[in-house]
Amino acid sequence: MSRTDRLMRLMDALRRLPAPVTAARLADETGVSLRQLYRDIATLRAGGALIDGEAGVGYCLTEDPALPPQSFSRLEIEALLLAISGLQTLGDETLSRAGEDALARIIATLPESQGRHAMHATMRLFRANAQRPATRIDMDLLRQSLWDEQSLLIDYLDLRDRPSTREIWPLGMSYSDNSITLLAHCQLRGDFRVFHVPRIQTMQRGPTSFRPRRVALLRDYVTARQATRPPEA
Repeated sequence: MSRTDRLMRLMDALRRLPAPVTAARLADETGVSLRQLYRDIATLRAGGALIDGEAGVGYCLTEDPALPPQSFSRLEIEALLLAISGLQTLGDETLSRAGEDALARIIATLPESQGRHAMHATMRLFRANAQRPATRIDMDLLRQSLWDEQSLLIDYLDLRDRPSTREIWPLGMSYSDNSITLLAHCQLRGDFRVFHVPRIQTMQRGPTSFRPRRVALLRDYVTARQATRPPEA
């Protein structure tokens, strides 16, 4: 992990976790030793972050120079909290954690009265039938391939449990209460396919970059869907 990423993760932990946060907890959150954690705290303080506390007591972020002041209505604050809480039902822990970090960053910039609104939100999201689908693959790798427009090599079990190995061009993911699906152009079939992500057994980056063809492929997909829905793989 780069120094910049490590310091950003530490700031996110200070924003997100209830204060005061012990050094041991911060070290665990950022994946560093206590000695490195103390050095990183000193680096952030030198950069202008006001961090109260000390070793053996815990730390509290009282002012964050990296974030400009924000202002939201009470309903907007409730809407943000509802949206982020919904990520917990998607079966993607990394995505859910990213949402929580982003929300903590937003709340840290709110005026005091709006910060209290966030702490005492009145609305909650409840989905009785939501089941988090179990996935075998590295979701970070899948997301990075989507962003990089890079092919993937996958071992896949179709809906009849028939195995196949394919090179695919990933175009987009869709989340629902009970499933995660991946729209891709399948090189084996020479056409668009919708893959059920939990049925992908193994995955690695493929040899092909399809940049900058993604937008054109999505246009072709929309045109094809208007005629007929692509079959599920």
